[in-house]
Amino acid sequence: MSETKNEYRLQGLSCTSCAAKFEKNIRDIQTVKDVQLNFGASKIAIVGEASVEQLEAAGAFDGIKVYLANEKRKEEKIPFWQKRENKKSMVSLAFLVFGYASSSTIGEDSPATIMIFALSILIGGFALFKVGLKNLTKLQFDMKTLMTVAIIGAAIIGEWGEGAVVVFLFAVSEALESYSMEKARQSIRSLMDIAPDTAIIKRGKNEFEVDVEDIQVGDVMVIKPGQKVAMDGEVLNGQSSINQAAITGESIPVHKQTGDEVFAGSLNEEGFLEARVTKRTEDTTIAKIIHLVEEAQAERAPSQQFVDKFAKYYTPAIMMIALLVAIIPPLFMGAEWSEWIYRGLAVLVVGCPCALVISTPVAIVTAIGNAAKNGVLIKGGIHLEETGRLNVIAFDKTGTLTEGKPDVTNVVSLSDLSEKDILAIASAIEKFSQHPLASAILRKAEQENVDEYTADDFQSITGKGAKAILNETTYFIGSPTLFDEMRSIPKKIQNQIIGLQQQGKTVMLVGTEEEIKGYLAVADQVRESSLSIIQKLQKLGIEKTIMLTGDNQATGKAIGKQLGLSEVKADLMPQDKLEAIKSLREQHGKVAMVGDGINDAPALASATVGIAMGGAGTDTALETADIALMADDLEKLPYTIALSRKTLNVIKQNVTFAFGLKLLALLLIIPGWLTLWMAIFADMGATLIVVLNSLRLLKTKYH
Repeated sequence: MSETKNEYRLQGLSCTSCAAKFEKNIRDIQTVKDVQLNFGASKIAIVGEASVEQLEAAGAFDGIKVYLANEKRKEEKIPFWQKRENKKSMVSLAFLVFGYASSSTIGEDSPATIMIFALSILIGGFALFKVGLKNLTKLQFDMKTLMTVAIIGAAIIGEWGEGAVVVFLFAVSEALESYSMEKARQSIRSLMDIAPDTAIIKRGKNEFEVDVEDIQVGDVMVIKPGQKVAMDGEVLNGQSSINQAAITGESIPVHKQTGDEVFAGSLNEEGFLEARVTKRTEDTTIAKIIHLVEEAQAERAPSQQFVDKFAKYYTPAIMMIALLVAIIPPLFMGAEWSEWIYRGLAVLVVGCPCALVISTPVAIVTAIGNAAKNGVLIKGGIHLEETGRLNVIAFDKTGTLTEGKPDVTNVVSLSDLSEKDILAIASAIEKFSQHPLASAILRKAEQENVDEYTADDFQSITGKGAKAILNETTYFIGSPTLFDEMRSIPKKIQNQIIGLQQQGKTVMLVGTEEEIKGYLAVADQVRESSLSIIQKLQKLGIEKTIMLTGDNQATGKAIGKQLGLSEVKADLMPQDKLEAIKSLREQHGKVAMVGDGINDAPALASATVGIAMGGAGTDTALETADIALMADDLEKLPYTIALSRKTLNVIKQNVTFAFGLKLLALLLIIPGWLTLWMAIFADMGATLIVVLNSLRLLKTKYH
């Protein structure tokens, strides 16, 4: 029997070490089988039985509040200064100031001064000591344990003032860490608020306002001008411009009419629409985006895994070093005990892994959230990091670099038949075909209003064309190769075909076994934005841009030249694209594949990073790819690469800052220059730098 799995949202989850402790406490509940804590999204999934009260008891040490994930509730926004712990810090600061005023007037060793400093320590550090002492009894060494030992040690050797400064600065550091994580998570919260909670549903002639949870698939939704769309649906009546920037990142509103898809969270700008609901609230595109972004933020990036592993051994090592610093000089060199215990305490404080542990997650969470707001879904920290290291990008041609809607550009007769007859024969055969070029021929025949012929005994000739019987004559339509196999193509016609192919057109011949009656040329139009996108990628330092296409060499080369691509691989079947990606990975290392996610699934899966476009319309793209560009356009690709590279740099800078400041502070211990308050300042400074540096990623804009 499968166990029940419940998801909960968390409030007040501020630091990574608290998260790890909270998770451990929940695992200790006997009825809980498994726990998955998502720090980035502030969520927890629990397999087994546990009440909200039990979960809140497990998080009581950090004041964590728990509520069901699907429970609609507004989070209480408590201003930074009104938070209980921050108010306590302010009172602690007031006593700290009084303490220093007292020490300069009546002396630092007077009982009154010590009493004031002790009050400052107790008020500001009560919550810290409660956790720290408990951890100490269980021999669990985290940041709060280190701080508790350092402050108690400072009090024992008479450094009351320094102890009070450490308490206050640690509280400031914790508040900043909590504030920064809230800021980074804000991008998901803003996504959650995009879609409205109710919609106007039409039943018969009456209209009702209904909660989205109670709306059924098939209900008719009324969307008035200026209203947000509440559910995914298909337009039944009316037409309007819809701003779907929140979903796809497209800045220009999209015209919608009968049969078009509308997404929950998009804004109806001008017209009146009626749409049939096609998905339940939990299956809408915006719900999927939120789910995928939250999952992405839970997945640990390689650099984070390294830092977490490192911190596990680092904290006990720092405690050992601090102990040795405190006892070796007094025991073996006759040095002053109080001085070296003080230095040992300074090592403890400066050694806090706080800045190091937060260096990666805050950057990853911020970047993934920023990307989602700009219509780019990055499905994990690992994909974000890999994208930042890309050397080569391979593109599918049809529908990616080109519009994906081929048009007939030339119809030429080479016999006594008229051009309209050639088009009529071609459309009669292609009516039965599934080939993408068939729709172009049928569209052209409709525009030209040609006679409709009836074709019998249709047969597809795989990879080459098709044949059918019209008026008791067998007609063929297909590639020059097909006709070449039946009879040689005259030189004059061959030259015409080559000329058209060099312009990037696909030529389809029409004829019988005995004679070529004429031909059609079809071209897929290159997207207007493709050229500038390729140029932007080259400026970003992408070494190679390659197009993979099933089209012939001449067509591929013509488009490749037009777009300034480094290389074109043509005449490829889906399995050839897969092989091409594998060989590119062997030659160049990190390779991305960009496609529409439907017929490119194997190639997308085998690339270092699979990037699908048009994610808002296709579930396949969302499922298959590592990154989905929600709009059916490559515009966001350079932005994604730039954001990923910036994130990699920010993570490197963060780790360097965190290490560098600590190393510098540890070196100051040798001459005895490092005071306790300088040690906590170094730790807080590192945390602050790391946090502010990571939040710069929020400013990465799409240009």
